[in-house]
Amino acid sequence: MTESWTYPKARRDETVADDYHGTLVSDPYRWLEDPDSEETKTFVEAQNAISLPFIRETPLRERFHARMTELYNFERYGCPSKHGDRYYYFYNTGLQNHNVMYCQDSLVSEARVFLNPNEWSDDGTIALKVYKFSEDGKLFAFGKSSSGSDWITIHVMNVDTGHQLSDTLQNAKFTSMAWTHDNKGFFYSRYPESSSKSDGTETDINLNHKLYYHVVGTEQHEDILCCEFPDNPKWMIGAEVTDDGHYLVLGIYEGCDPVNRLYYCDLTLLSGIKGILPFVKLVDNFDAEYEYICNDGTLFTFKTNLNAPRYKLINIDFNKPEMEHWSDKVAEHEKDVLEWATGINQNRLVLCYLSDVKNVLQLHDMSTSKHLITFPLEVGTVCGFSGKRKHSEMFYHFVSFLTPGIIYHCNFTDNDIKTTVFRQITVKGFDQSQFQVVQVFYPSKDGVKVPMFIVHRKDLKFDGQSPVFLYGYGGFNVSLTPGFSVTRVIRMQHMGGVIAVPNLRGGGEYGETWHKAGMLANKQNVFDDFQSAAEYLIEHKYSSADKMIISGGSNGGLLVAACSNQRPDLFKCAIAHVGVMDMLRFHKFTIGHAWTTDYGCADKPDNFKYLIKYSPLHNVSVGVHDAQYPAALLLTADHDDRVVPLHSLKLIATLQHTLGNSEKQVNPLMILVDMKSGHGAGKPTAKVIDENSDVNAFVSRVVGIEWTE
Repeated sequence: MTESWTYPKARRDETVADDYHGTLVSDPYRWLEDPDSEETKTFVEAQNAISLPFIRETPLRERFHARMTELYNFERYGCPSKHGDRYYYFYNTGLQNHNVMYCQDSLVSEARVFLNPNEWSDDGTIALKVYKFSEDGKLFAFGKSSSGSDWITIHVMNVDTGHQLSDTLQNAKFTSMAWTHDNKGFFYSRYPESSSKSDGTETDINLNHKLYYHVVGTEQHEDILCCEFPDNPKWMIGAEVTDDGHYLVLGIYEGCDPVNRLYYCDLTLLSGIKGILPFVKLVDNFDAEYEYICNDGTLFTFKTNLNAPRYKLINIDFNKPEMEHWSDKVAEHEKDVLEWATGINQNRLVLCYLSDVKNVLQLHDMSTSKHLITFPLEVGTVCGFSGKRKHSEMFYHFVSFLTPGIIYHCNFTDNDIKTTVFRQITVKGFDQSQFQVVQVFYPSKDGVKVPMFIVHRKDLKFDGQSPVFLYGYGGFNVSLTPGFSVTRVIRMQHMGGVIAVPNLRGGGEYGETWHKAGMLANKQNVFDDFQSAAEYLIEHKYSSADKMIISGGSNGGLLVAACSNQRPDLFKCAIAHVGVMDMLRFHKFTIGHAWTTDYGCADKPDNFKYLIKYSPLHNVSVGVHDAQYPAALLLTADHDDRVVPLHSLKLIATLQHTLGNSEKQVNPLMILVDMKSGHGAGKPTAKVIDENSDVNAFVSRVVGIEWTE
């Protein structure tokens, strides 16, 4: 890459600085925190005026787009689930912007369209975000999201007629929906109405999450306030009605850490829901996580990490709620992580474990906890499940790096438990026999062994010349398990690429111990793990530094930017999607305060000391390792109200100012700001194809990758 660049001149206000415990930190692009200012809008337009032509004029861009469209055009199914007397499932013919919900009276009867989000907008920017059927299956509550925002508007539908009722609930965000079993209404959470806008382009901090009960057929202003915490405005509330309909179980969270307070209310003792509910505080601290699984009367089963970093199931009798009466139902596994559990078919229990980043699915007896069977699975992920205690069947959905999807049906009506393939998803033009998946365990900087999946063509030449697409996350207890991706197929098929996915510390792959080893003051471990993954791939002749492409989104965008600052010599290209880039101020915008459980907060002196060391915005410099910064493409969106665009805008301004005039820096430093998009969830297929085509075009141009058939 020998092109020279003239970047837009962004105004620097050198007078803006903050005093962090005696250390003055300048913030010359503070003005970019205002998304509505004309100056910010002009800056965004000027950046897109550079990046869009560079990408769209790349010769291979149209070829990527055509192939992406071709491969993406395959039928996709979701697990059927039963509500009332009918079955429902999601289906996409291939290129529809959103999956369509279908309904059928039996598994063999003709299916009909039940809900089609593609009818909500011409450009696909209105999406289905959440939904919940009433207990009798006759009413359907669902939430719409516009332009990718986390804000949703809740509506209610009559299932039999398909008629949408007048109910319209605004200001809902990060909400569960829980119907009472009289089918009259449901609990949901919302924030107070804002004095300014709430459309996903605002940056205002989200405070005072409240739980309401909505009676179907009434106006939102009549909704009943059931729970609030005015003394703790950052707390968030999730509610669930138990399988028997007798109890409301409340989980209260202060952030993203897997810990919560646990309250409950006996709904049978109420003459009606009329106001603040009389909750019993079962657990009134943030020492561990408690997730409701099932109950028989007052005997409840919860999944917890209390003294069990790999999680276990415990029994709590609400008649004897003291901790000394709690008992283990399924003890913590000696090695594997219990990801989820659910009651099924009256007296059975399904457990899903993560064993060295591969899912294991088991059936246990509910009463004795005895292991009954382990369902046969290849190396991969159970990405979908449906089934209830009142049903005699269940479905589960399996995917892997090379398996687009298999949906299994398990019938419990016979003495023998029979599992059959219900649907198998195939992709025309993809032959999985040409590829292979290996899992390695490589040493990080401190000697800790980190697992990594590597996927590539079987005829790969280990000559160090293959482009490697190294993808990471490493945070918030999130596990990166095997999954199928059309973009990855294209990178292997037509770019000669190798896909590498390391399971960095900070994730949940080995439970809370692994998570805590990469959070707060231990965050540098995550960056070391990622950099060591690149070094392993170079050492074993998969690639070289001038063919190393790194990418990640959200917390993974932070990872990419921090590693680009620390080891620019190790990477040729860096793709950072919707990244958290300003580690000193992230907590001041929308829901950023919830991330302090993983990152810490610069307002605290001890936290500031380690945050300032890796914050991407504050560690851009010329001359690190005598290497130029990797070719950088930052991606953000105007309606991202999770990680607001200001993070990426301030970083690109800093990169271009600090490095743009350096003779050493010939790699481009660019940003793409998408319109009518958010953090990623609910993005229409057309935008997914466009974005991935743009990224592949950028990568091919800056790394020098030719198209191969």
